[in-house]
Amino acid sequence: MANSKYEYVKCFELEDEVMFPNFILVSITASKLHKPYHVNALNLMNSCAVAVLEEYADIVLAYGFSDEYTFVFKKTTKFYERRASKVLSIVSSFFSSVFVRKWHEFFPQMELHSPPSFHGKVIPCAAIDALQAYLSWRQNICHLKNQYDQCFWRLVEHGMNEKEAKDFIDGAKKRDLNDILFDEFNVNYNTLDPMLRQGSCVLKTMVGDVVKYTEDGAPVERKRRKINTVHYKKIASTRFWNEQTILLKELGVFAEEINNVKPEYVRSFEFDSKLMPSTWVVVRIDGCHFHRFSEIHEFVKPNDDRALNLMNSCAVAVLEEFRQDIVFAYGVSDEYSFILKKSTDLYQRRASKIISAIVSFFTSTYVMRWNNFFPQTELNYSPSFDARAVCYPSAEIVRDYLSWRQVDCHINNQYNTCFWKLVASGKSKREAQRSLKGAQLQKKIEELAIDYNKLPVMFRQGSSVFRDRIDNVLIHQENGESSESYGKVAVAHIDIIGSAFWLEHPGILDEKLHVWKKC
Repeated sequence: MANSKYEYVKCFELEDEVMFPNFILVSITASKLHKPYHVNALNLMNSCAVAVLEEYADIVLAYGFSDEYTFVFKKTTKFYERRASKVLSIVSSFFSSVFVRKWHEFFPQMELHSPPSFHGKVIPCAAIDALQAYLSWRQNICHLKNQYDQCFWRLVEHGMNEKEAKDFIDGAKKRDLNDILFDEFNVNYNTLDPMLRQGSCVLKTMVGDVVKYTEDGAPVERKRRKINTVHYKKIASTRFWNEQTILLKELGVFAEEINNVKPEYVRSFEFDSKLMPSTWVVVRIDGCHFHRFSEIHEFVKPNDDRALNLMNSCAVAVLEEFRQDIVFAYGVSDEYSFILKKSTDLYQRRASKIISAIVSFFTSTYVMRWNNFFPQTELNYSPSFDARAVCYPSAEIVRDYLSWRQVDCHINNQYNTCFWKLVASGKSKREAQRSLKGAQLQKKIEELAIDYNKLPVMFRQGSSVFRDRIDNVLIHQENGESSESYGKVAVAHIDIIGSAFWLEHPGILDEKLHVWKKC
């Protein structure tokens, strides 16, 4: 980060570390997955969970059903120093990225029309018995939810609308849902796919691979970790758990069986803090390991307008998706900051849901739109972003925050322009770094004969995304017509440190002039 007088805004950032000895669980749920018992959709979710365990060595177990998945980190994990927002955002971002990339494997005849998003939360468990209780609770919910869904969607498929199907099931509460399935549809619930009834458990196991043979022909094995997906009746049972070597080593032993878990007990673990009311909220996302990502995908140095415009396109999509809450965004390089209005009640201001929903939507949009900006370059692996949410008490401080980011853009771009000019002249990267250490960048630019002011303004000032004008749209609702106002989203490369832009667009940071309705 560059030094500037605006850096004081960092003091508003709060650490959200999950302290030892708590276990860290990350639970994510798809926001728009329809007919969740669809076998292909479940297999897609399972495949994404496998990819998460392959990507992150600290995750040793995942359990999922329907449209949700929970990931369990080993007890001693220091993954991103145990910061809840970072852990959550990385998992939800990577999961959504993989979801988009794998879609056509499971739905080859169906286009993915809109970017998926996943909202989630961090669940600290203080002891192994709390983890056991959580897993038992979720598997019981899997069973109950699947019973309901099996009845509900069959009723819809046989002619009822969704309200009629719900009323029918609610009115038949005295009858077991299994009986309804059998009586109405001749379906024996216990013969349904175990994946539907029991969910999916993804875990790491130890297997032996034959690596060579001795002179007398005896095989020599080497142990390695393998990821398996199983559909076991009771994953929180001592029998299942204590047969898993890696779970015992990384998480601990289930000492006794557990029954009749109270949901209220498990929900008390949830790390679900609400953001301070009547404050502006900034959600900043950053690319994870994007130096490597840019090298593998051969981004132009120091700036690739294709990559920057892809980021801008994703930011526009975020403002359109969250149009009632996000009023401005600023981006540079592999980061973007989204400003939520002071009165926002998005997800009841729950930080975890806001962070995970925005970063996963941004990531899935990035993957879906990759070919629009890199038609000749294959996306070699799934990108991901981390995110955090910070509250600021006044519009003036929000402006200082944005000024900090634009100053950072300017100084970093000066440095990178000089650095890559030196590399292009024949210096090694290490020599270029040494040459620039402690140097005055403006003098270095003159020495290298760089006409800095002729560089594209997007490189020098970053990208601002906002609603440039207000349209009034008539909304047809069941109880009559009402109007909703929103702006046409624009991308501009402008000075946001001075006052001119804000005087021309007073409604962006003036809560009194916002007319968007609450969700």
